[in-house]
Amino acid sequence: MNAIAKSIDHLAGSASSEALRVSPPVSGNELSIGTSFKAKSFRATELKAAMDPLVMVDHYVMTESTFGVHPHAGMSAVSLLFEDGEGRFHNRDSLGSNFDLQPGDLYWLKAGSGALHDEAPRPGSRIHGLQVFVNLRQSNRHDAPDSLLVRRADMPVISGDNYRVHVALGSSNGVTGKSGLDSSITILDGHLSGPGKFSHRINANRNVWIHAIDGDLTVSAEGSLYDLKHGDALTVSSPVDGPAAEIVLQSDASQTTHFALFDAEPLDEPYVQQGPLVMGSTAEIEAAQAAYAAGRFGTID
Repeated sequence: MNAIAKSIDHLAGSASSEALRVSPPVSGNELSIGTSFKAKSFRATELKAAMDPLVMVDHYVMTESTFGVHPHAGMSAVSLLFEDGEGRFHNRDSLGSNFDLQPGDLYWLKAGSGALHDEAPRPGSRIHGLQVFVNLRQSNRHDAPDSLLVRRADMPVISGDNYRVHVALGSSNGVTGKSGLDSSITILDGHLSGPGKFSHRINANRNVWIHAIDGDLTVSAEGSLYDLKHGDALTVSSPVDGPAAEIVLQSDASQTTHFALFDAEPLDEPYVQQGPLVMGSTAEIEAAQAAYAAGRFGTID
């Protein structure tokens, strides 16, 4: 998603700290494109290094083709679809992919040196999900493109009294799913019903991004409570040499809550973003734009 934009965002590396850090909740920015795409958009420039390696997250609903064929480079574009979506999401890219994503599926496109991508709802579909840009290390920005498809049926489930959590990638509570490409990332798609409570262990040198997709959520970290309202997000960051800690997510008895949790090791490297291009410098952004214009990102049949 996101065709090349004119604005450029710069983000420096993170600074270390000895204590577990929890950001204030943020609501994201409303984003609409015509009548077919509406999103809450979260940017690392708002939450600073605490989102690292996430560059941006769009929580969206799409009903028609919105972006068309577009380029990516220097990063990974990750699509996580939610199970309450309706219909199929046609996915194509210059790696040769041509298939439909179903509700609950995940697709990871590591663009690396450059790739073309196109996602469009099939007629009559309503796609609900997250589009996430994951940064790459500077040493991996020019890797050959790669991809990973994880079907909902292949995601292990952690379940108990009043909670059900799909491990889309990575691991939690001793349950391990597929591994992402060039990342230590864990992605959880969870539901809490009634007085549901779910815990996730955060290890040293990790950033955790938590989003209340639907319903309100209470986040407990090191004994402190943080209220996360419907649609909001916050981050929890652990120091490089800190001990492991439990993060507890809880809903109240009056509602069902849907949440997403991303847990990853920060890259701690500066980068420049221009739309769907993420590079280490403005000069690299310009080189990627020139490569795209020259047709070196491949084709989509």
